[in-house]
This record gives sequence, C-alpha cells and structure tokens, in this order.
Amino acid sequence: MAGKDFDGFVVLVTGGSTGLGRAIAVETAARGAEAVIINYASSQAEAEETARQVESHGAQAVLVQGDVGEDADCRRIAAAAEPFGRIDALFNNAGVTKFAPNHADLDAVNADDFLRLYQVNVVGAFQMVRAARALLEAGDRAGAVVNTASIAGVTGIGSSVPYAASKGAMNTMTLSLARALAPKIRVNAICPGFIDTPWFGKAMPDDTVARMREGVIRSTPLQAASTAEDIAGAAVFLASPASRHVTGETLLVDAGTHLGFASLSMR
Repeated sequence: MAGKDFDGFVVLVTGGSTGLGRAIAVETAARGAEAVIINYASSQAEAEETARQVESHGAQAVLVQGDVGEDADCRRIAAAAEPFGRIDALFNNAGVTKFAPNHADLDAVNADDFLRLYQVNVVGAFQMVRAARALLEAGDRAGAVVNTASIAGVTGIGSSVPYAASKGAMNTMTLSLARALAPKIRVNAICPGFIDTPWFGKAMPDDTVARMREGVIRSTPLQAASTAEDIAGAAVFLASPASRHVTGETLLVDAGTHLGFASLSMR
C-alpha cells in the first residue's frame, strides 16, 4: 500500500460487485478515495457488500446498476459521478466469457458468443470511456483509465477463443485511446493471469477448479495462484500519481505465466 495517494479521488469501477472489481474498489478507498462508484450488472447483494467494505475505509460508496454493453447504461453509470464534478480514475473491469477451453473445438462457440463478448469486453469499455470523458478531463490532474484485459489477449490462451480475441482487441484499443486522449487522459491496461475468484466456479465443479489452481501453482515461475488482491495493487498503481507519466502500457500481472511453462537455464 502506498499510504493515502488516492486522497480525495473520485473512482468509478465497472464490474465492482465481486472479485477483482471489489478488490480495486476497496484498495482505492483504503488509499484515501473520497468516493467510489461501484457498477454492477446483476449481483446487487454482492455489490452492497463491496459498498460496505468501501465505506469501512471512510469513502462514500455509490451503487449503480447497469450493463456496460448498453450505451445508455454507460451514460447513466458515468452520470453517477456528476455530483462530484469529476472522475479521477475509471477502472473498466466489467467482463464476460464463454467457457470453451478446448480451442480446437471450433463448434463450441459461435458468432453470437463473439458478439456478446465483444459487446461487453471491448465495446462496453469504449462506451464507458466515451461517457466518462468530460468528467475524466475535469480534474486538476490527467484522468486515468485502467482496462482489465488478460494474459489471454497476449498469448491466445484462456477460457475460449472469443474471450482471448476480445482481450487482444482491448489491448489494441488501449493503445489507440492512449494516443487519442492524451494529454488530458491516461489509458493503460493490466493483463492478469489466473485469478483465484468465484469466476471459474460458476462454470466448473469445485474439484476441477482445485486441480486448475494446483496446476497454476506448479507451472508459474512465482509458484502462486494470484488472488484478486494480488492483482488489484497493479491496477491501482496505473491510476495513481506514481504512474502519472505512464500511458499506453499493458502490464502483465500473471506470476510469470507469460514466461512459459519450462524452466530454462544456461549450463
């Protein structure tokens, strides 16, 4: 933790009800944020728990339901920050997937899967930036956008081909927006690897998730299955004053997964 480097910040987190979104919301509150706007699509009870944790750190929590795949919802979510006059940090964390881990099974996914994943993971993030642009530009410092991409978008692995493709598109969009919106807005992305959250449990039996977790620990150079809190620090760094000269960056936060599964040494 870096003290109170978010002192007075107004933060907006999409997909903030659970997992990484919750961890980001709580971390920014713990670091001094004045207000944290928590977007959720359907998990109201879980979003309320995020709000409770945010408020325990002294920040104001604002809950906003909405699907980032819908432009009208994005505009309503961003409007929740209008009473504060600005957005200092927008975390585009909302995302969906289709579980089809055997990428060779081309019949496991279809055009509708691609369209739905792109609508939320790519178009949704774009729409949120567009809706929040004026508020991101309204502060004394450059507004910060942090996109939650994935190691899948860098290496082509992950829960399905459409998911990996959508995260690759998000990485490219991060570059485009960083160039287009400078100097008033910084745009960066994090690329997490495996995150040990309920995300996988929604589609897989507990014993399968446990085997996956052990496999991740064995195969990553840092021998770790990252938690949401492990990843949140990197996301929050990219929105903090410490990264004020960083834009257009994609930061891999994957315990070394991108280094490959074989230990190589010079002999």
